[in-house]
Amino acid sequence: MTHMSRSAQPGRGGGHDGHDGEFEFWRNHAHISLQPVAAPSILGLFGYAAATFVVATNLAGWYGNANTQTFLFPFAAMLGGLAQFLAGMWAYRARDGLATAMHGIWGAFWLSYGILYLLIAIGVLVQPTPFVALGFWFAALAAITWSGAFAALAENIGLTLVLGTLAAGASCLAVGQIADISPWRTAGAYILIASAVVAWYTATAMMLEGTFRRVILPIGKLRGPNVPGREPRQVIQFMAGEPGIKVGQ
Repeated sequence: MTHMSRSAQPGRGGGHDGHDGEFEFWRNHAHISLQPVAAPSILGLFGYAAATFVVATNLAGWYGNANTQTFLFPFAAMLGGLAQFLAGMWAYRARDGLATAMHGIWGAFWLSYGILYLLIAIGVLVQPTPFVALGFWFAALAAITWSGAFAALAENIGLTLVLGTLAAGASCLAVGQIADISPWRTAGAYILIASAVVAWYTATAMMLEGTFRRVILPIGKLRGPNVPGREPRQVIQFMAGEPGIKVGQ
């Protein structure tokens, strides 16, 4: 907590000069111990990209067959599930509601996917055709992800494209599984491959910005610098009574 005497209170002046005066006051008088965290979405997006690419390319028919999914579920459960779920919990610590929701929801899905195919592999469950229940999984996830894609419009174009393509791919898979229409499943797989590539690019851009302390790969930020070579702007929440605390990633 920050403590100050009554005589040290910031000025109440209005207008642009008064605003700048408050900023300078808080910056010069704040004493806060912070525990910063690295951007959780770097881990979350890399985990999502890897799991989605490996599974979606199989669904698109690039390799393997229907039984190949048995060999994919450990990879998907750990990278797409555990890594993303942890990223969602760390995003909560970073006060990023969007990342908390998206990584948390999709991390839980991939963990469920891993458990499902583990049960199929050991003979406890038999995979039905069509897999209507899985189609409704994707329908619920698509609805949530469309909401996330809309919210991401306030962040950057890269994240918006990741969530938009993810929502579109999940929608296609939902239709394909529920109605047993193979072309819809194939279309969903290809859209998810594109989403995985965009997620890989976005995570790489965030990682490079964090290590080089400047923008290397632009991701279409709507707030803050988006030009290669520019240093990221550090927004602090002094007007909310939390000087020195940066919300989000």
